[in-house]
Amino acid sequence: MKFETVILRGLFVACTVVCGLILAAMVTSKPAPTHLAFASSIAALLTSAPSSCVVPIVDNMICVRAAG
Repeated sequence: MKFETVILRGLFVACTVVCGLILAAMVTSKPAPTHLAFASSIAALLTSAPSSCVVPIVDNMICVRAAG
């Protein structure tokens, strides 16, 4: 066999092994539990919201603000 053929086959095997390891890691990983947004109260969400509109004013834009 030629030197180039051996190098290309080795590279193919190495890439296949790396892809297989990445796929196995994705399949076997256990994601952390997600805290859903509805678990907290609406009042807590509104108090953490900014008091002014942070988006630059554009024509016909509405910025919703909590009355408080």
